[in-house]
Formats: sequence, C-alpha cells, structure tokens
Amino acid sequence: MKKTSLINKFEILEKEFHKISKYILQKDVLSNSKKYKFFLKKYKKLNKIVKIYDIYKKKLISLKEANTILKIDYDPEMKEMAFLEKNKILEDLSLIERKFYNLYLNDINKNNDRNAILELRSGTGGDEACLFVEDILRMYIMYFKEMNWKYEIIHIQKGGVKGYKEIILNVIGNNKIGVYGNLKFESGVHRVQRIPKTESQGRVHTSAITVAVLPEIQDIEMNINSSDIKKDTFRSSGSGGQHVNKTESAVRLTHIPSKITVECQEERSQHKNFEKAMNVLRSRIYQKQMEKKFQEQSIKRKSLVSTGDRSVKIRTYNYPKGRVTDHRIHKSIYDLVGFMNGNIQKMINYLKLSEIENK
Repeated sequence: MKKTSLINKFEILEKEFHKISKYILQKDVLSNSKKYKFFLKKYKKLNKIVKIYDIYKKKLISLKEANTILKIDYDPEMKEMAFLEKNKILEDLSLIERKFYNLYLNDINKNNDRNAILELRSGTGGDEACLFVEDILRMYIMYFKEMNWKYEIIHIQKGGVKGYKEIILNVIGNNKIGVYGNLKFESGVHRVQRIPKTESQGRVHTSAITVAVLPEIQDIEMNINSSDIKKDTFRSSGSGGQHVNKTESAVRLTHIPSKITVECQEERSQHKNFEKAMNVLRSRIYQKQMEKKFQEQSIKRKSLVSTGDRSVKIRTYNYPKGRVTDHRIHKSIYDLVGFMNGNIQKMINYLKLSEIENK
C-alpha cells in the first residue's frame, strides 16, 4: 500500500472517529441501548486506528529528520547514527502499516460476523430445478445444524409438481462463528448434472438454481424513509391452517426508489410478516448500494470468490461421477453424498483461503 494512499485512508477514518465521538454523547444515543452499543463498537475500532495513526505521523517526522541529517550533515558519526535510525524507523513503519492493514481488512470484512439472508431460486430446468432447490435447502439446513445455527423461513413459493421455485431464510448464528462470513461464498449459480426421476431413457440432464446470500442489516444502520415504501397486504397461500387464508396477514413491500419488492407470508401476524419483510428489504437495498459503490470505484477482482455475482456459475454437482466442483478455485470434492448431507465446510475453508490470498 503506497504511503499517500495509506495516509488518505488514515485521515478518512480519523474524521469518522471524531464524528462518532461527538455523536455517541448525544441524548438520543445514550438513551437507546441498542444504538449506543452499535456506535460504541465502531468507536472502539476507530480509536485503535487513530492511535496507530498518531504513532505513524511521529515516525514519519523522525524519518524526515534522519533524511535531513544524511543529506546536509558532514559528520561521519552523525551520518552513521542517522543511517541506523532511518533503518529502524523504516522497520517500525512497516510494522505499523501491517498492523493497520490487518485492522482495515477486518473492517472491510465487518459483514462476516453478521447473520444472513439466504435466498434460493430455481433457474433453468423446470421441475428438476425446483427439486434441486429442495435438495440444496436440505443441504444447508443440515449444515446449519452442524454449526448450531438457527433459521427462520421468510418466504416460500412451491414448485409446479414438487420442490420450490423460491425460498428465503433468515439464518441466525451463535456469536461464535459469523454466518455471513461462511455463507457469502455460496452466492451464484449452482448447476446440477443428474438423471431426473421423470427421465425414462436414463439421460443426464443439466439444471441450475441461483443462491443469493445477503448480510442482515439492523434498522439503526439503515433508515429507510417510510414514504419510500409501498405496503400491500393479501391473504396467505402458504401453510398455517385456515387462519392465514381468511385474514390478510401476508405482506408485500416495494421500495419505490430502487423498485425492490419483498413478500412475507409465513407468520400468522401481519406485524411479524412486516418485520421480516423489512429485514430482507434492508439487506437487499444495502447489497445494491455496495454493488453500485464497487462499480463506481471500478474495482476489478481477479477472483470471483465472495463477489456475490448471481449470474456467475460457481459450482457443479455431478451425480454420475459423485463429484462437486467449485469453478472459482478449480477444486473438486469426490464425496457428493456427504456434501449434500451438509458437509460443506471443507469447500468453504478452501474458498476462505483463496479470498485471503487474493486480498
């Protein structure tokens, strides 16, 4: 990282620190425990960076002084002392830069500790794609059980015969392992190659589904103007007995500026459906803003790992060969049965390693 670029980052974060330092002392923040904890966490992180920046600036002044002595002083002893001092300062600066980089990288990956919204949708392949959505859903649920995570169903749309056209879950962690930090690698197109149950001649068919993983965003982080949301209610067509079909408990929210639409009908209460729908809406708006930000900055990544591009084919599940292949890292696991039973952490670990190497 170039020093000018590093100093610019330091200055931006220092300004943000001073801004939060004042904001956190306001009455409306102090009286709201949820808001106070959120900004206190940010304050502590930025405080560490500001302290590092103070040391860094002092080292740069010392480096300038050592360079001046080497340039204008004719005393050999002074020159030797300045030379040794300069080398020591350069070592210190390198350590400080590395320390900042680690903190900054953690800040970039701050979403890793969040809960996640997981969206599965059938793609090409008709009924077979719907069946594969159901298979992948089962795979993830078994993985959640292994990780001691909980999940809530937000929205379901059943397939024509069996399986699902679409299903949306809220995945909740246990504060030990970040949900989004693991699941973010699943975003993209998942392709399956197998003989469908309806195939009489034993031919292998190729179908595809899309997976989208979004970080869960708290309401205090994103204030959506109520006038920008169109709310529609309707009778649920999902599970829940006669009650959901007799009352308009289902909720559809449309964010007018972005045209993002979210539905939720799994709860008996309209209020609970509204809360769940808002949760998904915040995450989708946040994701759209992040994608726009990356495009504006012209960020081009050599690896597609964790970019979340839904149009990219990331993985193939080849049933005849019992193989799962991740195309981003060119890695294959020859245990399809185990993989489909939720043993996916090994592949996720490979993807994590690739992400670290790229960064």
